[in-house]
Amino acid sequence: MKKTKKAFVDKSYKLTRDKAPLSFTIPSRNTKRTSLLYFDEETGVNRSLRYAKNQRSIFEDEQDGTAILEPIIFEDGFLRVPKENQVLQKFLAHHPQNGRSFVEVDREKDASVDVDQLDLALEAQVMAKDLDIEMLETVARVVIGLRVDNLTTAELKRDVRLFAGKYPADFMESLNDPLLTLQNKCAKFFSEGLLVLKNKKDVYFNIKGNKKKLLTVPYGEDPLFILASFLQSDEGLEVMRILEDKL
Repeated sequence: MKKTKKAFVDKSYKLTRDKAPLSFTIPSRNTKRTSLLYFDEETGVNRSLRYAKNQRSIFEDEQDGTAILEPIIFEDGFLRVPKENQVLQKFLAHHPQNGRSFVEVDREKDASVDVDQLDLALEAQVMAKDLDIEMLETVARVVIGLRVDNLTTAELKRDVRLFAGKYPADFMESLNDPLLTLQNKCAKFFSEGLLVLKNKKDVYFNIKGNKKKLLTVPYGEDPLFILASFLQSDEGLEVMRILEDKL
């Protein structure tokens, strides 16, 4: 049987941070300050890692006394390792920070992720395109936080589609939220002056013959969410009927 020849290739690595520094050095040997240990499954022993370009092994216990140590530096967030430097490629594969501080560049995998994200964005924008005007207002008001009273229909369509394309997962999740439409109605109660928020936490009626306090919003909570939740309760159903009649 013909033996398959192993193909050696150049490899690239990138830092996992969103904003990579101009220069970033990762540890290249095991020290008391920085632990670089590899657990050997066969022997059950933690072995010290050390990168030395003039050695055949990445394990310190297999290296001789002529080891020449070199820093491992990422420039602009990337590190290219030629196929001739198999020691460094193997060292990076065993490095404890692999997958956390840095990852190997996989163009096919990265492209696949990009395609999935583009598909999701396209699906979200198609859903946004099919929304009726009431749901457009709901999404714009509750999810995006826009003041919709002075927006034209074209502006609503544009802003909602832009949001759907930029944040497709959040957009699609919001459409499945049963409280979304109710929160929009709550926002209308405020915008039409049927309810008012005082001291940033107290919701009051603001209708003829009734200026009483309705509820208090807990600290850090969204008034629309708290009000919508209340209106779903047995006590809130009657309040909902009164406010809808006025609206």
